[in-house]
Amino acid sequence: MPKKIAIGGDHAGFEYKNKMILALQEAGYEVKDFGPFSNASVDYPDYVHPLATAIEQGEFDLGIVICGSGNGVAITANKHQGIRAALCWNEDLAALARQHNDANVIAIPARFVSYDLAEKMAKLFITTEFEGGRHENRVKKIACH
Repeated sequence: MPKKIAIGGDHAGFEYKNKMILALQEAGYEVKDFGPFSNASVDYPDYVHPLATAIEQGEFDLGIVICGSGNGVAITANKHQGIRAALCWNEDLAALARQHNDANVIAIPARFVSYDLAEKMAKLFITTEFEGGRHENRVKKIACH
């Protein structure tokens, strides 16, 4: 079970991020907050690029990125070759992202899902394992090396 989680996003995800950090810590996870550190308007790439780099370098097992739509943070994270960020808006997608795509970052759209659903998706994402098997070869073909 992954224990080290990186989390970040933008101002639209600030409140969800802060609540989720506490919930994950209570569940026994080590969590690093990559920001932002207030709800003032910010540029999400300033927080997502360092988070993605830290995951690529093996400092964290998985990541959670949260913004209004989830799209900006997912697109930014996916610019990193070692990142497979999945935009999720329900629990089935969160589980499938891990099971079939070996996603290592979940992107959550704070303006389109409740906090309770966001937390459920994040915890499901963290605890779901990659199935491998027929999915392994496909995942190996994702990166542009």
